[in-house]
Amino acid sequence: MKYFVEKSSIVREIWGKADYILFIFAGASAEFALNKAVDWLYFTGRLPADPLGRLFSTVAYARQIVFAEYDDAILAINKIAAIHQGVEKQRGTQIPDWAYRDVLFMLIDYSIRSFEILERKLNESEKEEVFQTFLQVGSGMKISGLPQSFEEWKIMREEHLRDDLLKGDFTIDLYKQYKKHLGIFRYYMLMQVQVLVVPDRVNALLSLGKIPWLVPVIGGYKLTRLLGFEKLIRNAILPPDYKAQVVALDQV
Repeated sequence: MKYFVEKSSIVREIWGKADYILFIFAGASAEFALNKAVDWLYFTGRLPADPLGRLFSTVAYARQIVFAEYDDAILAINKIAAIHQGVEKQRGTQIPDWAYRDVLFMLIDYSIRSFEILERKLNESEKEEVFQTFLQVGSGMKISGLPQSFEEWKIMREEHLRDDLLKGDFTIDLYKQYKKHLGIFRYYMLMQVQVLVVPDRVNALLSLGKIPWLVPVIGGYKLTRLLGFEKLIRNAILPPDYKAQVVALDQV
């Protein structure tokens, strides 16, 4: 049986654990808010109405592809492309290719960053696996101008961070929605995770700060893994409306 991602791949390890995925979500939620194409996410009204659900759905689609059989993954990729084409038709214009690349680049970057914060440093071969997986997704969606190597991706990622991000009215509104839907405590927890996981450029634009008080908390959290308590702690701080969705992300 052929899978889209080999069972032995580091990509399955990253996307098979809710802890890592929550950090990916935190990073993506920051960068989505700054992206110059975020107006596309406001066009349907789904993002401001349910920002957590909208972002979780993006992550859930990516995870579905990672664990799917090859043919099923291709169908899922085609479905994503069709959904976006429908929005383009409704609005009467096309989503720019750089906006598609930006989302793909986020998934690559935050997959790596999240695992390295919570687990260990990835070697170059493992990083290449992450890159190649999402390159396949982008190629399947027929996104133009994709990098063909991890080294080329690093250069393009820096260009994106420099050129495609802007703090504007949508950014401010989206963070208000995060706060509304999460509550004050969980909202500040989200921001603290963002301090840990986002690139410096994103941090600077959002003024997140440079001293993450979650560092010692994460050290203690890692210790709870050894004792088997980590899921109890994690689940206690999850928003009730999304707890079941997040718990279900654990592959093992």
